[in-house]
Amino acid sequence: MVKISASILNSDFSRLAEEIRRAESAGVDFLHLDIMDGHFVPNLTVGPQVVESLRPHTRLPFEVHLMITDPAQYAPAFIKAGSDLILFHLEVVARPEKLLAEIQASGARAGLVVNPETPAEPVLPFIHLVDQVLVMTVRPGFGGQKFIEASLEKVAVLDGERRRRGLKFAIEVDGGVNPETGRRCAAAGVDILVAGTYLFKAPDFRAAVESLRF
Repeated sequence: MVKISASILNSDFSRLAEEIRRAESAGVDFLHLDIMDGHFVPNLTVGPQVVESLRPHTRLPFEVHLMITDPAQYAPAFIKAGSDLILFHLEVVARPEKLLAEIQASGARAGLVVNPETPAEPVLPFIHLVDQVLVMTVRPGFGGQKFIEASLEKVAVLDGERRRRGLKFAIEVDGGVNPETGRRCAAAGVDILVAGTYLFKAPDFRAAVESLRF
């Protein structure tokens, strides 16, 4: 059964603590925090201080997705703030193996993210080092976008290589997730579905979570 990560990007930022407690009560497995710098993506969100302030309000693991141009500089601060998993983009790091090792040595899990235009092949040399691979199924930066169907081919490549090599990393997708797209993702080999708009805007949060359990 797939796991569900609730993206707070589409929550009510005026009451974040209450929103993450609502997500936890609804039965999600993780909280997904999108960190944007206005450079790598055309938007700005939150920093380590906000992550630290939210940490006491939930026992759920924090997946921190660094949509920033210099993840090596800021990863330590987010780990110190209470992040359980640091995800950074393959597109901005010259030596991903070095940063992956540094994050893991600091006590957090580490993963790579790839944008829709990045194929699966550049990720393959590093999949024995990662805890997770996040495949973006929309353009990063904003919530509420339409699911990019071609992303499923990338998931299938990653899952096939994972099986062939006997690896244990998780495959996650983020963007445009709902019951229809979620079912196709699960069939392609996805382990974790990130959902924001679909969950936080639902009239019944728990029912929305359960509708994504495939």
